[in-house]
Amino acid sequence: MPERLIVILGAAVRPDGTASAALLRRIEGGRRLAQAYPRAQVFCSGGVGRHGPSEASIMAQRLVAGGVSSSRLVLDEASLDTLQTGLAAARFIRTNGLPGAIVCTDSYHALRTRLILAALGVPAIDGSVSAGVAQMGAFQWARMRLREVPAIPYDGVLALAKRRGLPPVRR
Repeated sequence: MPERLIVILGAAVRPDGTASAALLRRIEGGRRLAQAYPRAQVFCSGGVGRHGPSEASIMAQRLVAGGVSSSRLVLDEASLDTLQTGLAAARFIRTNGLPGAIVCTDSYHALRTRLILAALGVPAIDGSVSAGVAQMGAFQWARMRLREVPAIPYDGVLALAKRRGLPPVRR
């Protein structure tokens, strides 16, 4: 049976083109998951936001430098938010007959991501990285946690509405 897809969600790229602290946390978490699940493909998600290059390309470069084979990587350079990433990952999982996803994102963001995937009919387990006050500072942590409150029901409703447009599950 094939492995679940490791889905690494993007985060900001700095003006100088380097990974933000959030993106670095997620890449490292994805690298650890790739080691723990050596047969799983790794879905690197994130397009070009305010600054290039794409979040997915930075992930791929750093994962390969960290020992993950490029043949395991799937780049989603089109998604610009959590819902788009969920949709892209769900399409890939359904099309390739995979059993589900392992979500690699910051801990405050994992619930929303998993709920989106569930609404899209994709079982997902938590592979999040710690992102609390110690990693982010109190203000940034509180801001990101508060952002999740309206985003969870909003993205959940949108995901349910978009589920019909997904390809059927391939067995």
